[in-house]
Amino acid sequence: MADAWMPGTRCIRAETDGGPLGGGAPRVVWLTLGADPRVISVWSAAQRLNQENRAPHLVWDPLTGDTAQLLPIVRAGCALGTPEHLDYEPDRLPHRAPEVNHQGRLCVQIGVLASPREPFTGYQMVGLGEILDWLDSWQIPRRWPAGAPAPYRQAVRPRSRALWAQGGHFGASQVPDCDSIGPGGIDIDQLTGRGSIPRELAEPLVADSPAIRLGPRTAQVVAAVG
Repeated sequence: MADAWMPGTRCIRAETDGGPLGGGAPRVVWLTLGADPRVISVWSAAQRLNQENRAPHLVWDPLTGDTAQLLPIVRAGCALGTPEHLDYEPDRLPHRAPEVNHQGRLCVQIGVLASPREPFTGYQMVGLGEILDWLDSWQIPRRWPAGAPAPYRQAVRPRSRALWAQGGHFGASQVPDCDSIGPGGIDIDQLTGRGSIPRELAEPLVADSPAIRLGPRTAQVVAAVG
């Protein structure tokens, strides 16, 4: 049974999510929030993102391991296609989040307290193991179809819809319909493991499948739907 809320992570629940997810291969998107983790806390970052209706699923501090979850994994996030940093720029906020937020039966958005100028894989990445274990429990393959994200200030490579459709892990700079330049030149082998063999993708859950455990944030367990 997989948890919709990452075990052991504090909940700072957003009032708004991106709605139901569509079908397709599950995927993870790593975003940098343009914030120094030595200056900005996970709590402050989560509150700002919630106020502006651009919540990812997780906000993670790779220096301390502090992690907050804003949305259950079974709902779409709101961060893709919005400004990738915490500075408030109301003129840049879209009136409607791009469709990529809904694509895939899972589309997990992880906002990292870091800058694309300084790849966060150079940090200690405390708590990464717990995050990957949770993603593994949802059978999201540890592969990077688009390869390593482009380093900061290098030309961003074409954002391929065909590669995006394969599922796996992506940097925000590789996602179609997004203007993000982060996470920069992260070391994907350090992040998800060198030579990881993708797991076979599970079939979508159907109505008579085992329940998804929503965890302590709610008192109920609901039957999963595809």
